[in-house]
Amino acid sequence: MGVGRRLAVAVVMTAGAVLVSGGGVAAAQAATPAAVHTLTLPAAPAGHVTAAAPFVAPHGTLRLGAKGAAVKELQTRLRELGYVPGRLDAKYGGTTQSAVWAFQKVQGLSPSSTINARTWRALENPKVPQVLVPNGKPDRVEINLTKQVAVLYRAGAVKLITHISSGSGIPYCETATWQGKTQRFCGDARTPTGNFKTTWRRSGWHKSYLGQLYNPVFFNGGIALHGALSVPLFPASHGCVRLPMHVAAILPGLLGTGVPVHVKGRFQR
Repeated sequence: MGVGRRLAVAVVMTAGAVLVSGGGVAAAQAATPAAVHTLTLPAAPAGHVTAAAPFVAPHGTLRLGAKGAAVKELQTRLRELGYVPGRLDAKYGGTTQSAVWAFQKVQGLSPSSTINARTWRALENPKVPQVLVPNGKPDRVEINLTKQVAVLYRAGAVKLITHISSGSGIPYCETATWQGKTQRFCGDARTPTGNFKTTWRRSGWHKSYLGQLYNPVFFNGGIALHGALSVPLFPASHGCVRLPMHVAAILPGLLGTGVPVHVKGRFQR
């Protein structure tokens, strides 16, 4: 199989990675999401419900793997509201699933792969994300650890809303080869709350002593917003903020250096 073909296959595989655990270094290095760069966001930020177009939900229930016109309506509506469902391809896969999770969490619904009457009604009359910093800068990121959601604001309006997985809070000690030496690293796996700013970043896969980070944007020492092959419905990282791969592919282009990052809340298991 040629290189181009392998990369294309890797993208398709990683599109569903938010639903599964695992994905080692080899898989991470192979998964270069070239195709997701074709994603587009709404021409105007759609965070304010009053600015969103009227929406009449279709009837019926959708489950992961569904295809058809109703799925495309779901994807289109999510994108109108600032979520990132991936391509509007009428296929309910992993990228759309991560956007559904984010939407459901913002609406106060239990995240699920099933689109039922409650989720359709919420799509007709959606709530905006809770503002964590009412007097924050017009351009900023707010990370809600309680809901496991991140919101990017541009010019004071919601530009992007995404599902995340933050630090697990479970202390760890791991042995890794770093800078040519076998070393042991220990930590508390927390994502510290507070007010920070974006600093340095890397494009593509970046190897750290605790694993692989895709398109990391650092904001608190070694803690970054970054893409990962596993972004489950609970905090699971060593302390970074994991993003779905297709979101991490576009976020660096929307998020400059020195942009405030506010981390608030606490996840209750």
